[in-house]
Amino acid sequence: MEYRKIGQTGLEVSSLSFGASSLGGVFHSLKEEDGIRAVHTAVDNGINFIDVSPYYGHEKAEAVLGKALKEIDRGKYYLSTKVGRYGKDGVNYWDYSSKKATESVYESMERLNVDYIDIINVHDIEFADLNVVCNETLPALTALRAQGIVKHVGITNLTLRHFKYVIDHVPAGTVESVLSFCHYCLNDDALTDYLDYFEERGIGVINASPFSMGLLTERGAPDWHPAPKPLQDVCKQAAEYCKSKGKSIEQLALKFSVSNPRIATTLFSTTRSEAVLQNIRWAEEPLDENLLKDVSKILESRFRDTWLNS
Repeated sequence: MEYRKIGQTGLEVSSLSFGASSLGGVFHSLKEEDGIRAVHTAVDNGINFIDVSPYYGHEKAEAVLGKALKEIDRGKYYLSTKVGRYGKDGVNYWDYSSKKATESVYESMERLNVDYIDIINVHDIEFADLNVVCNETLPALTALRAQGIVKHVGITNLTLRHFKYVIDHVPAGTVESVLSFCHYCLNDDALTDYLDYFEERGIGVINASPFSMGLLTERGAPDWHPAPKPLQDVCKQAAEYCKSKGKSIEQLALKFSVSNPRIATTLFSTTRSEAVLQNIRWAEEPLDENLLKDVSKILESRFRDTWLNS
């Protein structure tokens, strides 16, 4: 496993990391014991960065992850969670106030069975009034950082330009990491346009969803996927092409996403231990440059197509 630093945080993390959204039953139903076993498998095989949120499964993902972490030495992993986006009784809601942000951190720590958080993120800032993020949410989190309750502060977002707005409107050093999803994968590398900007400010970059939320899989995008149909169609063509060559688009997609040394780590999510091990193997195998060239040509017509979050 390769390890890289997240900006200037000092956190040296595995280039492939564990996203715990699946532990909340976000994408598929799960048996808790399977999810717990998947977390253990990840850590036992060199993955040392885990990301979660109270929003995933409306607190369920944090609760299940907390059960897994009870049995793992705290020195073996770095933990990231979030504030701002929540759910209760099956209803999603957002609250980026300083009061809720502070309360949320303590509630997450209780569910996760930890006494500090390595990175606390403002979750999906595209849903927020960005001025509230700058003037309420982030100051609350930096106050917790000053107390040692959280070690580092980050923001997460689908709409890339929002990262720049927030970073430009808060004191230098406030934001130490960014977490972007679906913008560094086979069909969309728009995140690269911002890497110089982040590096100039010492901000670490975390990438999520190497399979573009299922677009880059043989199974294809789930029914709820927000991608436009023309993009879904070319991704399906790319997957079929890989299969016709005896290859896996999932392997190509994952290896592509972890291969950029300017990105600290790439998150994937699963509740299956065998999938954890498979992803680790894929990450360690060489990138098939010829297949990448062919697949890129198939995806070219819809390259960097994106969608609004929902």
